[in-house]
Amino acid sequence: MIGYTLVGTNDPDRARGFYDALFGTIGAGRVLEIGEMCAWGSSLAQPAFGVTRPYDGQAASVGNGTMIAIVMDTRDKVDAFHAKAMALGGKDEGAPGVRGEEGDQAFYAGYFRDLDGNKLCAFRVGPA
Repeated sequence: MIGYTLVGTNDPDRARGFYDALFGTIGAGRVLEIGEMCAWGSSLAQPAFGVTRPYDGQAASVGNGTMIAIVMDTRDKVDAFHAKAMALGGKDEGAPGVRGEEGDQAFYAGYFRDLDGNKLCAFRVGPA
């Protein structure tokens, strides 16, 4: 249903370096580059995550309450993705762990902010 998401950056080169390394942990790479906009994913036929300077020319800022969640197929990948974000200078917003009850529909997630302050979540639904 979602084709792509896009967050703002004030430093496209720095953002590209952060996301190249971060998405590399899950085997995703750049799938689209147009001017200063860059998007990562597994293919253009799948949802992608992108960054760019704001269209209006104003400084990029984070949305209060805005978050983008990226689905993972294992808890280990959630852990690795969150750890990589921290190693790249991201800010922890909630270490990986189960939110709610453990079980078949357990919600396992780690939250962080990127270098521009955008909030992301890596998550897995299901048993360990």
